[in-house]
Amino acid sequence: MTRRVVITGLGMICGVGNTTEEVWASLLAGKSGIAPISYFDTTQFTCQVAGEVKNFDPLNFVEKKEIKKMGRFIHFALAAATEAMEMSGLKITPENAESVGVYIGSGIGGFDIIEREHSNLLEGGPRKISPFFIPATIVNLAAGQVSIRFGAQGPNQASSTACSSSAHSVGDSFKIIQRGDAVAMIAGGAEASITPMGIGGFTSMRALSTRNDDPQRASRPWDRDRDGFVVGEGSGILILEELEHAKARGANILAEIVGYGLGGDAYHITSPAPEGAGGFRVMRNAIRDAKLQPSDIGYVNAHGTSTVVGDRLEANAVRNLFGEHKIAVSSTKSMTGHLLGGAGGLEAGITVLALRDQILPPTINLENQDEETIGMDFVPNHARKASVDYALSNSFGFGGTNGSLVFKRWSE
Repeated sequence: MTRRVVITGLGMICGVGNTTEEVWASLLAGKSGIAPISYFDTTQFTCQVAGEVKNFDPLNFVEKKEIKKMGRFIHFALAAATEAMEMSGLKITPENAESVGVYIGSGIGGFDIIEREHSNLLEGGPRKISPFFIPATIVNLAAGQVSIRFGAQGPNQASSTACSSSAHSVGDSFKIIQRGDAVAMIAGGAEASITPMGIGGFTSMRALSTRNDDPQRASRPWDRDRDGFVVGEGSGILILEELEHAKARGANILAEIVGYGLGGDAYHITSPAPEGAGGFRVMRNAIRDAKLQPSDIGYVNAHGTSTVVGDRLEANAVRNLFGEHKIAVSSTKSMTGHLLGGAGGLEAGITVLALRDQILPPTINLENQDEETIGMDFVPNHARKASVDYALSNSFGFGGTNGSLVFKRWSE
């Protein structure tokens, strides 16, 4: 018998809020978290806006002496994991520790620490490099620190598959529980790449919006006047749990995860495959894994980054898959910016909340829809009540690495 896997806790932090319910309320209100970058002087940068996390104090989650031993992405992961565990009510004890795992992805990891320690090297030589440089930076230390914090001794992994990192973390965790290697997983992703090198690197690719005089309108998926994506930061963590285990302890179940698709474009280092073929395949595979038909899906939380090529190809993939079944699609990156490797975890959580509350978050700043997507429903500018039983969450990454997750409205 296939084990059913449910979601019993969520933790979210991003540019529109520092808790799950704050994030959710902001998204339903159509609130943008994009603002001028405050972390460094952007005078020489053509892009000067980002989705920074605001009013975040890592001391609420990390002891003062530990702060500099962790990259900012780890701070975010610990904050989101703490909230998710509290919401779930899951207790890790010596008796169950080996059956609870952690799987947290990041596309880049501790970029802020790399830059800091490189400056120390140039200014003072190798003796000035912190002994904590490596563990503060490497991607798997988000999962490592979370497992240490909560005592989770089960599977401990990290995915670094660009912007699909945390979608793969959630999907792989789903399969870990299905095959019986754990009864619960703390899964998702975190990113903190709003740094001079991070913004500078994407700027050099001409990938970022330069709408510096109007930051809240800079991220505008499927809008005719979009000019690039906006970098965001933060974390999204889900508690995945085997159904019978969750029911036995009286957990509050938010939704069920029922399908996972992953695959590669085998095409180009940054551009999606023609016709959105890679996105089509992973959505199709996720729906097949869930033993559903495309017509069963009522909502897609899209990758939708606000780039011309990416937006059009994802829209084409959706049209090719769903055909005459007109489906609601929205991109919450219009408000949060693009969390890169953390996006899939955050957006999986958003999809769970859409099913829980039967409300679809909007795509804001959609004023003049791209002519190549006319006829598609992108839930423009305002949240919408809906009756949805199944929803997809998409994440597509550089190198053609893609992931799609299917969630089900909770019912016995």
